[in-house]
Amino acid sequence: MLVFRPSGYLARVMRIDPVQRQSVISLASTLGLTAIGFLSTMFFAHTVGPSMLGAYFLFVAYFSIFNLLGDGGFGGAAVKRISEGEDQNAFFTAFLSLRVVLMIVSVGFLLVARPYLTDLTESGVFLWLVIALVVSVFTNITSNAVYGTGKVGINQISSLIDNLTRVAVQVAAVVLGYGVAGLAGGFVAGLLALGLFNFRFLDLTLAPFGRSHISSLFAFSFWTFLSASGYLVFSYADTIMIGHFLTETDVGIYRVALQLTSIATFITIALRTTLYPKVSYWGKRADLSSVENALARAFTYSLLLAVPVLAGGWILGERLLYFFYGASFAAGASALALLLLVQVVHVFMFLQTMCLTALDRPKDSFRVTAIAVAVNIGLNVLLIPAYGIVGASAATLVTMVLNAALANRALSRSIRVRIEPRAVGNIVLAAFVMAAVVMGYSFVIPLTNVFVVLGAVALGGPVYLLALLKIDRGIHDELKELAGKLGIPWPGAL
Repeated sequence: MLVFRPSGYLARVMRIDPVQRQSVISLASTLGLTAIGFLSTMFFAHTVGPSMLGAYFLFVAYFSIFNLLGDGGFGGAAVKRISEGEDQNAFFTAFLSLRVVLMIVSVGFLLVARPYLTDLTESGVFLWLVIALVVSVFTNITSNAVYGTGKVGINQISSLIDNLTRVAVQVAAVVLGYGVAGLAGGFVAGLLALGLFNFRFLDLTLAPFGRSHISSLFAFSFWTFLSASGYLVFSYADTIMIGHFLTETDVGIYRVALQLTSIATFITIALRTTLYPKVSYWGKRADLSSVENALARAFTYSLLLAVPVLAGGWILGERLLYFFYGASFAAGASALALLLLVQVVHVFMFLQTMCLTALDRPKDSFRVTAIAVAVNIGLNVLLIPAYGIVGASAATLVTMVLNAALANRALSRSIRVRIEPRAVGNIVLAAFVMAAVVMGYSFVIPLTNVFVVLGAVALGGPVYLLALLKIDRGIHDELKELAGKLGIPWPGAL
């Protein structure tokens, strides 16, 4: 009789290479987050509609902007300095003090700007935004401290708890009729749960700090703040400008299409979360060959998902929007096609800018992002009034390509940036095989209901995976070895 022994299984998992182990934990957590996000958005899309969902997306956009002001770049600076392993408690205490002061500043700016934020005041979520900014101080301090000490798995699990709590409260609030206020309240509940969970695993303690610690955080935070500001503008400028030029309904349709494409990048996000402290450590010790190898493999494994999602999304995108979110969201199909390309390019931009920052080059990361942001804002102003959400998607695609190219140029001054051409070629070939099979399926069986569409998705995934494992023995052997370490049975036919 087979008996599962948690302690034995945990011991087996702990024997896996740390980067692989933390990547698996990050990937599992990101998978959970993605599933929760998709299912909850589908529920809200059918329950409250695109207009109210658009108002909530605007709330999240404004929270992100004012929360960045309250962070001031010190969160990233604290992670960097704490991850280096020197004076960790002093850096933690200095960061805590600065974060509280900046929160007061950010809330003050928000109150001053209140007369101009009509989208927030009319939807009734302004007070929730203030509460969210206050709660985010506790969450930000604990999560960055835990992440900086290398507890990537804990950090990822806390994000899962955040999302579970948020969605549970939001669903209950929407069912009870609280609308967008219930969505905002659930967002705050998730933030609080995240902070409390990380606090349980916080090993750092308050300690005296000096001017040198503040100066060290400032030296790094200035450029990370500017870089993060650029990335945030890059992420939310389109949302805010759609809300300004168009309607909240357009915001809801656009953001739903963008979320649907985000499945292409959850491997990228998991790898970025895992690799940042490692790259920081390797960079501090001038072990650049490890950085080069890790980045090349990260490109490959990120494209492992991004490429087939692009192919499948082009074939099934309109039907997925129609059946999963509702007929009104099918209007986002054209924007979806461009946003799928954005996510493929995002793989290169996201990982390269991560390496720039982790290698203590935040100034270069900012310069790269600043140029892209300026172009992005200009294109959004030109294209959104003329072409609506398709114009916003086109602006994002152009500037994402520019950002990735500039990041590559900057990073190439420090390390050799490369892809693994054979592995990437095999991924593209396997995606072509999958696309041909799915197109044949849709020709034989018209995509007229949700179950047929789900059947196409269920067929495409295994076809792609089987084709890839047959074509690329290197990826096959790595996945087989990892499955063995995790105690997952591997089919004998493979």
